[in-house]
Amino acid sequence: MLGALAISLVLLSSCASTQGNPDAVSYDPLEPMNRKVHSFNMAMDRVALRPLARGYKKVVPSPVRKGVTNFFSNLTTPRSALNNFLQGKPKRGLSELGRFLFNSTLGLGGLFDIAGAGGIERYDENFGETLSAWGVPDGPYIVMPLWGPNMASDLFALPVDYYSDLWTYYDNTSVRSKVWGLRIVELRYRLLAVDSILDDSPDPYITVRESYMQNRTFRIYDGDLPEEDTYEDELFDEFFEDD
Repeated sequence: MLGALAISLVLLSSCASTQGNPDAVSYDPLEPMNRKVHSFNMAMDRVALRPLARGYKKVVPSPVRKGVTNFFSNLTTPRSALNNFLQGKPKRGLSELGRFLFNSTLGLGGLFDIAGAGGIERYDENFGETLSAWGVPDGPYIVMPLWGPNMASDLFALPVDYYSDLWTYYDNTSVRSKVWGLRIVELRYRLLAVDSILDDSPDPYITVRESYMQNRTFRIYDGDLPEEDTYEDELFDEFFEDD
């Protein structure tokens, strides 16, 4: 669930004006079904993931949590480089490869963001954004059980994103599964700051849907949005800062 939920929650605080969006039917024709799946996902989150994330924050020291976040981010850098190249952004692709090289070596396997400290920016991309850059229609908005919000085209991108993640190829399946579990908990931990926004929302389903759509558009345009859709970059930094 949290793989997609993560990018949907970053803009929660900007979504109050989007509730009741009259254009929603154009991309959410499956709303009745989506609402049921959303309710199931939120119930599972309250019972399992949120308590685990709170325990992770309480037990694991901040420097260690930061290292874990850096490590997991580094694992997806080659995937990001590939998608930058596929989108016709060779400079950004090379920058991602440079980040991976520096952080995997000098950064001790990615535990330390040496590249970021040296001023090498991150240009994170996934294959769903690549399909949009190629002009593939988005299709309807779909909420997947235990995964969260997606556009239909993003579902076709999931296998590519999965198999371009380096951790997929780690041989020890027992260790690999445990680390995948830690990745989910670590990601949920980074979303604890926005729990109160969802809890206080009069319609959490619309809040998540609209924030997901806004953030997806932000990423596809690399932050250079049409004038009428401009958002504040600071919203993206606020919720992903470590304590």
